[in-house]
Amino acid sequence: MGGYSRRLFLQLSGVAAAGALITVARAAHAWGGSARAGDRLAHVGDDSFALLRRNWRDVTAGAGFDAAAEPYRTRLARLGRTAAGYRDTMAPADTSLWPDRAFPSFVATMARLQTMARAYALPGTGLTGDANLAEAVAVGVDHYRRRVYAAGAAPVGNWWHWQIGVPKKLLDAAVLIGPHLSERRTGPLLEAVDHFVPECYLDDYSGTSTGANRVDLCMVTLLRAVVGSDPAKAALAVSALSPVFPYVGEGDGFYRDGSFVQHTFVPYQGTYGASLLSGLATMFAVLRGSPWEVTDPNRQVVYDMVDRSFAPVVHDGFCMDLVSGRGISRQPYGDHDRGRGIASAILLLGETASAAEQARWRGMVKGWARRGVHLPMLKAAENGDLGFHARLTAILDDDAIPAADEPVGHRLLAMSARAVHRRPGWCAGLSMASDRIGHYEHGNGENLRGWHTGSGMLYWWAEGHGDQYSDSFWATVDPYRLPGTTVSTRRLADGAGLGWGDTCPPDRWVGGATDGLYATVGQHLNGFESTMEAFKSWFFLDDAVVCLGAGITGRDGVPVETVVDNRRTDALLTVDEQAGWAHIEGHGGYVMPCARPRTLCEKRVGGEARTPSDERNGGEGRDGGSDPVTRGYATIWLDHGVDPVSADYVYLLMPGATRAQTRARAADPGWARVLANTVRQQGVRVPSAGLTAVNFWNDGAVGDLAASAPCALLVREGGGGVATLTVSDPRRDLDELTVTWNRPVAEVLRGHPLLARATTGAGLTLVFERLADQAGGSHTVVVRLG
Repeated sequence: MGGYSRRLFLQLSGVAAAGALITVARAAHAWGGSARAGDRLAHVGDDSFALLRRNWRDVTAGAGFDAAAEPYRTRLARLGRTAAGYRDTMAPADTSLWPDRAFPSFVATMARLQTMARAYALPGTGLTGDANLAEAVAVGVDHYRRRVYAAGAAPVGNWWHWQIGVPKKLLDAAVLIGPHLSERRTGPLLEAVDHFVPECYLDDYSGTSTGANRVDLCMVTLLRAVVGSDPAKAALAVSALSPVFPYVGEGDGFYRDGSFVQHTFVPYQGTYGASLLSGLATMFAVLRGSPWEVTDPNRQVVYDMVDRSFAPVVHDGFCMDLVSGRGISRQPYGDHDRGRGIASAILLLGETASAAEQARWRGMVKGWARRGVHLPMLKAAENGDLGFHARLTAILDDDAIPAADEPVGHRLLAMSARAVHRRPGWCAGLSMASDRIGHYEHGNGENLRGWHTGSGMLYWWAEGHGDQYSDSFWATVDPYRLPGTTVSTRRLADGAGLGWGDTCPPDRWVGGATDGLYATVGQHLNGFESTMEAFKSWFFLDDAVVCLGAGITGRDGVPVETVVDNRRTDALLTVDEQAGWAHIEGHGGYVMPCARPRTLCEKRVGGEARTPSDERNGGEGRDGGSDPVTRGYATIWLDHGVDPVSADYVYLLMPGATRAQTRARAADPGWARVLANTVRQQGVRVPSAGLTAVNFWNDGAVGDLAASAPCALLVREGGGGVATLTVSDPRRDLDELTVTWNRPVAEVLRGHPLLARATTGAGLTLVFERLADQAGGSHTVVVRLG
């Protein structure tokens, strides 16, 4: 497979001469704009495209496994039987290619053609190299092109299908069956792709041609180049990737703090980010060793983001829902599917990375695969990417590759209003909304009741509960009682608010400060489509999260609630109101001093939300359908009453704690001391950790700390008379900030580039400048105590 003659593939071009000249001129400009660059394009040999075709087959269809060994033998035989069934039932008609899939059938028809093409290209299917199967694929591709994807046809429905989904699968099938797609069929297919994906879509990095969408458009262009043996198109596909790589300060793309945003307002490592990472890993691998190998120096950003952007939001092999936009509502265990996709992309990307990066990532993925027991990664890969299965099997079987443990620490992604906290045995994730990040995203009929996911939703996983939000959670949970949120119970319409994440509240104070181990995080919350307002703070510690709320006000004529938790479980819920604690057996505990929580244990019935036009998660068997499911919930909430005025709350979340541990913490009120809980400041001191943390909503003083302007401040006194002070500007608007600590300090051991002045002695004064342009990042100063 793979080494086809130059004559055969020249027959596939069918590109008009004028268009070809324009393409060559553009690509020559991308390669340096010289006559020599044009000559280079004109003399690219057939071997280069043969290499791309081989690489494409190996990277995307699968390679690196023994087709006669299990589980590959069984899986490939099943692929062959499925493909034979599609071949035998194909019945081209005016309105369909298969009778049960009426046009346009953007997803299912494309998936069947791709399945047939892969059965032709892969070994061990029983149809490997079968000319009749290849002819059936060619007939199917041409029939769909004639009836649906014809040049000049008016696009209906989602633009994505016409520019990315359909052409990528049609061209993929064309590459895999090679010369069996005749010139008579190839020419019109390329014309159709050029009609729906003109080169001008790659001229401007804006609109729907950014981030993951831009990578997909470049991949379509590359496949178009391979099918047409067009070196200029290949060069264009590579040069048009360059805007994806640099860091951004707004809009779509990667941020220096590790945030990834798509659709302008949505944190999206889980779906669009995973698609981008997979697409780039694929293109890097396919183009390696060819004249078009990706050499842009900014590509290193992509490698860096594996550790800084993707790894922080993957826990035990699944990708946290807090970075998956509207995709959270698609199907059960979608978070595990997305985590597996990220793992696959990381292993593939490692093949073009440095030796150190590859070794580190292999250990990380191996750790994920070993700890992910609810939907085992290796087993699930058998029904998906055989190439990934082979790579994963190799590292799992290699004793020289150590499985990496879950890291301990805190990652605050300020520019996407997300936080992730890890400790041995548990992990937590926080989802907020800000002036730049929407409350939620809905679109294409998906995630219609995710209204409050940005209202301070606090996800957490203790050992053994990696499926907490996976097993039909979104189909059955009460959408007004998402864990950690403070909400007005005003009823909302499905799909309320603007679509595609354009639901940003006005307030800017969202973020916090972290020293990499502990964190203080806050959100000035404006309720979604309500008058409710609240100031919420979370202090992330070793075995607990201290949660404060203040200034909770509403005028909607309905109750306002803070949801301490809403666990998907049938486990025993115990509440001791007099002692101020609650506990869910096998999950964790809650300490609620001075509160009278309300509780509910119930069964909830729902259906899985699926849509027939799912652009990122499509395939055979996903063209709709909704099955009723029932799940049990244990809910704890605080009722602030109808139209509260300046209500507040304090509670402590203890993931994984036993009932005895919860009871003991409730009996020790000095363990965490609340220093302030007002609309001006919220702060705590935890003596056992030597930690004091304050969110200054306004300037002022709390205990021994004072700030001249709104900020987040975290102080930690360690051993040996050394302390650290970490500060941030969550509002991103401070030219100068003065912080004082009423504590004797002998000297500043390590300053910071933004530290303009420091005064030590009986107290400490630090003056920071230019915080406004630091994207809400945290800055640490180390001092020696006096």
